[in-house]
Amino acid sequence: MFYSIKELVEQADLDFQGSVAELMIATEYELTGRERDEVLRLMTRNLEVMKASVVMGLDESKSRSGLTGGDAAKLHKYIQSGKTLSDYTVLTAAKNAIAVNEYNAKMGLVCATPTAGSAGCLPAVLTSAIEKLSLTEKQQLDFLLTAGAFGLVIANNASISGAEGGCQAEVGSASAMSAAALTLAAGGTPYQASQAVCFVIKNMLGLICDPVAGLVEVPCVKRNAMGASYAFIAADMALAGIESKIPVDEVIDAMYQVGSSLPTAFRETAEGGLAATPTGRRLQKEIFGE
Repeated sequence: MFYSIKELVEQADLDFQGSVAELMIATEYELTGRERDEVLRLMTRNLEVMKASVVMGLDESKSRSGLTGGDAAKLHKYIQSGKTLSDYTVLTAAKNAIAVNEYNAKMGLVCATPTAGSAGCLPAVLTSAIEKLSLTEKQQLDFLLTAGAFGLVIANNASISGAEGGCQAEVGSASAMSAAALTLAAGGTPYQASQAVCFVIKNMLGLICDPVAGLVEVPCVKRNAMGASYAFIAADMALAGIESKIPVDEVIDAMYQVGSSLPTAFRETAEGGLAATPTGRRLQKEIFGE
């Protein structure tokens, strides 16, 4: 068992030949008693749900509230036009993240990674990585297990709840988990993966949770798209050998401190930020009435 990213990196290197995925399987057995085959079976099911949600989310229909829907399809068509400014892989990740969260808003089945509100980042980064890196099914499962290991530390030492720590705890955590897994999938080391976590969280510090009408749609869907793109940039920075001046566990602690300091208006209550704008209030009344 590991209680910090520092311990995670050390244990992966010393006991599992640098495999964070294998460390996570061992940790899962220690925590739950689940044998390796059961862990892989459950993770395979998660993988299937993630891939399906990406495909199903490309539908152009709107959510029941009418707030979201169709943007993933728009971005898909734009990518196909060949006129994009950004890299194909990063834009595909952004598109897939939107797709998953739009599907979630339509009551579709998603895999909380680590929450439903931030469910788009990890499947989006993974599906783009599958195409970019030609990942085998084993490598895809390793990706998820690796993300889970880093997410476990973040959850225990900071938060993955918007109601507790703002959106930095949800999309921030999801993006950091994705960046770590992507770094290792691309041939990086556990230490480099930890640096990718640093880069994402430092960029996300202070991000509030301000869902319009209290629904996980605006601005949540598009924040997942940005979180997915951050994961790729952070992974590339880490793979280039760039290091954070602030140690990763101190970054995570800072995230906890910042989240604890946020006013309740910025922690999923729909009382501040975008939710409190004139348009945000109007949309809430249109959806739920006076």
